[in-house]
Amino acid sequence: MKQVFVDSNVFLRYLTQDDEDQSSRARRLLSRAAAGEVRLITGPPVLFEIVWTLRSAYGQSRERTLEILSSIVAMPGLWMTDGRIVEGAMELARTTGAEFADAYIASSAQTVGSDQIATFDRRHFKRLGADLYSM
Repeated sequence: MKQVFVDSNVFLRYLTQDDEDQSSRARRLLSRAAAGEVRLITGPPVLFEIVWTLRSAYGQSRERTLEILSSIVAMPGLWMTDGRIVEGAMELARTTGAEFADAYIASSAQTVGSDQIATFDRRHFKRLGADLYSM
């Protein structure tokens, strides 16, 4: 089976339907994946771009972007690199009110067994329940 890495703009065209031709092609690709004709792959940088674009260009709320990420991650025929970290990040963001990017960092630290996080953004990471390294 052919494997295709999917960039953020494909998901964004599918979601926003703001370009008829590109939206149609994105929908066809996602339908082919759901039918088992092609395996799609994507990763966290794509999700970060989607969140940034939806928040800044389309005015979507943090909560709505998490709903959208959940629907993308659950798409049939799609494999997510770092899937376990992404799922943990989405759960952390939902339960703490944190931004997805910060939650992804905290989830990454937990997944690799890190004892602490070194950051100057202490307020956001405290909200995530992270143990912060004192610098």
